[in-house]
Parts: sequence; structure tokens; C-alpha cells
Amino acid sequence: MHARILVSTGFKPLNLFSKLVSLYARFNDLGSAVSVFSSIQEPNTMLWNLIIRTHIDSGRLDSALLLYRKMRELGVSHDCFTFPIVNKAVLLVGSDVRYAGMVHSLAIQMGFGLDVYFGNTMIEVYVKCGNLGYARKLFDEMPDTDLVSWTSMISGDVSEGNVASGFSLFNEMRMELEPNSVTMLVMLQACCGFETSIYGRQVHGYVIKNGLLSNGAVQNSILRMYAKLGIVEEVEDFFRELDRRDVVSWNICISSYTSKGDFVKVRDLFNEMQGGVAPSIETLTIVLSALTKHGILSQGESLHGLAIKSGLHDDVLQTSLLDFYAKCGKLESSDKLFRELPDRNCITCGAMMLGLIHNGYFNEAVGVFRQMQAAGLEPGAEILRNLIDAFANLGALKLGKAVHGYIIRKSFCGTEEGHTHLETSILNMYIRCGSISTSRVCFNRMVFKDVVAWTSMIEGYGSHGLGFEAVKLFDLMTREGIKPNSVTFLSLLSAYSHSGLVTEGCEAFYSMKWRFGIEPDLDHYTCVVDLLGRSGKLKEALAVILKMLAFPDSRIWGALLSGSRIYGNRELGQYAAQRLLELEPDNVGYFTLLSNTEASVGQWDEVEEIRKVMKENDLKKKPGWSCIEAKGMIHGFVSGNNSHHHIREIYEVLGCLSRMIQGFI
Repeated sequence: MHARILVSTGFKPLNLFSKLVSLYARFNDLGSAVSVFSSIQEPNTMLWNLIIRTHIDSGRLDSALLLYRKMRELGVSHDCFTFPIVNKAVLLVGSDVRYAGMVHSLAIQMGFGLDVYFGNTMIEVYVKCGNLGYARKLFDEMPDTDLVSWTSMISGDVSEGNVASGFSLFNEMRMELEPNSVTMLVMLQACCGFETSIYGRQVHGYVIKNGLLSNGAVQNSILRMYAKLGIVEEVEDFFRELDRRDVVSWNICISSYTSKGDFVKVRDLFNEMQGGVAPSIETLTIVLSALTKHGILSQGESLHGLAIKSGLHDDVLQTSLLDFYAKCGKLESSDKLFRELPDRNCITCGAMMLGLIHNGYFNEAVGVFRQMQAAGLEPGAEILRNLIDAFANLGALKLGKAVHGYIIRKSFCGTEEGHTHLETSILNMYIRCGSISTSRVCFNRMVFKDVVAWTSMIEGYGSHGLGFEAVKLFDLMTREGIKPNSVTFLSLLSAYSHSGLVTEGCEAFYSMKWRFGIEPDLDHYTCVVDLLGRSGKLKEALAVILKMLAFPDSRIWGALLSGSRIYGNRELGQYAAQRLLELEPDNVGYFTLLSNTEASVGQWDEVEEIRKVMKENDLKKKPGWSCIEAKGMIHGFVSGNNSHHHIREIYEVLGCLSRMIQGFI
């Protein structure tokens, strides 16, 4: 058609060229659209607007703004659509409020300041630039406002968290205009900002009263509102009332049960859904999240098969599958998915690293990070946390310090409250690598210290046998108004136990409930039994177990057995061992502990009998392993394994050191 126009003679109206530009734009052929525009000697305002908008729709935002600049230089007149189009470009570029103000000033100078359509787009730009004050000032000064103006302003308040102001505007609007479905979508979003469902129910009732419930988007927003407020019963009831349920409705309902951990309901809804609605990628991701929480491997593999069969795949689903297999212990499947990804990003690399760390493959996690570096990917705070955790588990202090330096250079620390978790990981790395003094320096430099940071530092002092330091830090924590939680008390009780501070530990245990209102659970009782057992108060430890309301598990009996072994109390040790093996008959660690208890009092026949039972039941203790960092490399060693390429030299040095030590004795 374009060719016929080119070869034809006679008058060619401008609207014909505008249709050609629109046609090329619809087929994403920006080059041909520009070619048509360039062939026109004097394009009118409509054509300028069209070519600028075509560039914006194609993502060529800089070119669009340059075209507008040229339009201004040529003195082309503007109409009521020109500035709204420019505003769209400013919004998508992500410019700050200064550029928005420049456009606003220019529009006023050119006589468009009172135009409602322009004013509405200007309100949207100010809101998206994060300046709600300018948006409200413009809204209040507009002589004429329509439903879009009110909805945009209410949406701005809601998006900034000013929910009460949004509701106030909504009530004010109703005196002049009746809201439409878009307004109600904003109001339903606002209801999610309250802890109570009262406002949500009122808005739901208003929607029904005004006949807006037939709108599918409104229906789904009501579902989403109840889901975010955690009222699963309302989600289920309203979901069942719907005549038409689209994939979004199903996803919201399934997601609400996923967040509640009700896998049976998730499975039933997913199976029911497939009878009438095809699942989307988001559906599979939500269901996979539930499977991951419960570690149900077989059904996750079936879901993976369904995704392949349906041709549903994106980076989020692939990453979720990778994470699922890693958490189910199927690292070979995770690794296969990771290698098959054509474009690995920071999220997929982070998930792979986390999976490897979760399964104890710390060296391999470091390897994934090095692949990231080779690919030129910039790690975010979460990736760096994973890396720090890997080095902490490997005891690689020098490498951990190097990453700490990188984090400081990249300004990840101290500037934002959101980086507290990263700083806490650094603190933990120094603790686990034995550098308690450096960890305290890091702790002191933290601008934002949450309860996790305080608890980590208390635990660090406890694990290094510095019980008094842990107590002093706990006192400082409470004086600064940080309320301890149950984990804090676990760390504190553990610190008392490792330092032999029995009286202080018992006082802290009783203060949990009476001073801080925290009900002790089984973990706290286990710490108290360990505290008493380590100090030889075995009868008191047994009394704690027998008097507590919770049913004793293997860990608390293990703490008592360990104390019995230390102090050679064979009778109590046998009693604890009997309870232990009733609970976990296949735990080789407890058999070993019982064997050591009998050996400590010279009961060698009993030791032999225990070892015989272990052999008959094929119970083998996993070999111990350790690693050491040298010249930026991590070397791992497994008990009984001589595969290291420098094993001969290592044993020679160890032998030499052993002889030197014997010479000093």
C-alpha cells in the first residue's frame, strides 16, 4: 500500500501518512515509520505527536525526547495531547521531579495549565517521582477535575502509604462523582494497608451496592484483599461465589493457602483448577513454593514435567525449580537446571549458591560466585550474604575479609537499614572464623542494630566461652530498648552453659517469662539441662526434664547423656540413652555417645556390645572433615581419605610438628 502511494501522483492528505505511521508502529517497524515521517515536508502537530509516541512505545525514550526538542525548535504548535505524551516519556525514563516541574512550567506558559487531561498526567508523573506534595498542590489548584483526577490522587496517597488520606479523598469525591471500577481497585488496595478487615468489608459492600461486582478485575482485587489480610475463609467463600473464575482468581486462592502452609488444600485446588482453567507460569510457581516448604519431591517432579509438557517456562519458574530440587537434596537436578539456563542472572546464581550452602557444598557455592564474576554479573546484597555464609562455614577468614572489603567499597554497609542482614552475616563470619574482636568492631560500627544483630553477637561471645561479655552485652541491649526474643535467650543460656555460670543462667531462664513475657519452649529447657549437666548437677537436670510440660525430645536426653558421660554417672547415662534410642534408634551419634559414656567408666564389655549392635544395624558414623584456607584456595580433608595431591608433604610436616611438641613435654 505504501508503494502504491509513493508511485501515485496528485494530492496526498496528511491523514494518509498518519495512518501509515500508525500501521508501521503497530508492526513494531520503527524504521519505516520514521522514513514515512521524514518524507513529509511540513508534518503537522498530530504527526509529531504520533512519531514521538511511536518512539516511546518502542522503548526509544531518549530519541522521543530529542524529537520533542526538535519539534520545539521548529516552532510546531502543541495541542492537548502533546504534553501528556511528553509526560509519558519523562515517567518511563525515570527522571526526578525537576524534569517533571520543567514540563509543567512549559505547559503553563503555552496555555495548557488548565487542561484536565494534561493535569491528570501531571499528577501521575509527580506521584511516580515520589513527590506527593506537588501532586496534591496541582490537584487542589485544578479548576476542573474528573474521575481520573480523583482516582490518580487517591492512588498516589495509597501508594505512599497514606491510606487514611486516601479514604478521606474518596469520601470527598463521592459528594461530586460516583466512583468507577478503577477507583474501587485503588480503594481495595488501600484496605490491605489496615490490620483489620473492617474497611475491606465496607468497601466490598459498597462495590456490591453500586453494581461494580460484575467486573472481573474488581472480583480478583476483593479476593487479593482478603488474602493479604490473611482471612482464608473469606477468600474461599468469595471464590466459590464467583460465576467466572479466571486464572488470576485461582492463583490468588491457591496462594492464600500456600501462605498458610495448607498443602493439602493447595493440591486439591490445583487439581480442581485443571478441570476448567489452564494453569499459568505463576500458578506453577505458587504450587511449587508449597511443595518446596514441605519437601515433596515426587509431586514437584510431576509439576516440572507438566511445565515442560505445557511449554511454560521463565526465569522465575526455572529458579523456583532449581531452589526446590536443592532443598529436597537433589543437587544434581538443580545443577542440571542451572547449566541449562541460557541467561543466568544474579537471582538464579543466588538460588544455586543458597542450595549448595544448604546442602553443605560450600566450596561449590564459592565456585558459582566465581562463575558470576567471570560472566560480569554484579552481585547484590543477597548474593554477598550467601558468599559470606559459605566462607563462614569453611572458616576462610582471609577470603571473608576480602569480600568484606568489597562490600565496604561498594557501600553496602552502614547506609541503609535494609543492609543490616548483610552486616550481621559479616559479623557471624568473623565469629565463626574465630575473630571475636573483629566481630565486635563490626557490631559497634553498625548504624542499625536489630534484635538479630544483638543476638548474633551474644551467641558469638557464648561460643567463645566469654560468658561475662555476653551478659554485659545483653544488659546493654535491654538498656537501649531492644526487646529480646526467644532466640536471644537461647544464645544467652548457651553462653552461660559454655562459661559454667549456673546461677546466672537459671536466673535468666526464670526472667524469660516473669520479666520479658516469653514462654520457654523445649529448646530453652534443653539449654538449662545442658547448663546443669556441664556443671555436674545431673539430678537437677533430670528433675527439669521430668517436671516440664513439653514432651522431651532426643536433644534434651542427649544433653543429659553428655553430662552423665563427663561426670561418669553410668546409671543416669544408661537411663538417658534408653530414652534416646527409643526416640531415634537409627541415630549413630547417640550410639557413639553411649559407647563413650561406658568407656569413661571402664565398661569395655558394654562398649563392645554397643559396637556389635551398630555393626548389625549397619550404623556408620559419617567421617569427619575439615578445611583450611591457604593463598586464596580452600583445601578440604576427610578422615581416612588420602586423595589430596600434597598428602605426603602434609603428613611429613605434621610428623615434624608432633615430634617438636613431644620434645617440649
